[in-house]
Amino acid sequence: MTELGLFFAKKSINKADVSRKTGISASRLSELTLNEDTHLRAKELYLIALAIDVDPCELLKAIFKGVSLPV
Repeated sequence: MTELGLFFAKKSINKADVSRKTGISASRLSELTLNEDTHLRAKELYLIALAIDVDPCELLKAIFKGVSLPV
């Protein structure tokens, strides 16, 4: 499961509802929440944040919490 998938699970977010609100297909949302190799596009992240009523920056930080500048 991806960080987005964990975020959805923690917040009990319904993927079908997000799909309906954003226009992102249910299969694409499944890929984004289950497959680590799938890349989330900025527009998708923004639409998802709007659909679940979360600040896009909060969602971005939650999903990419392990990313940092090289030392």
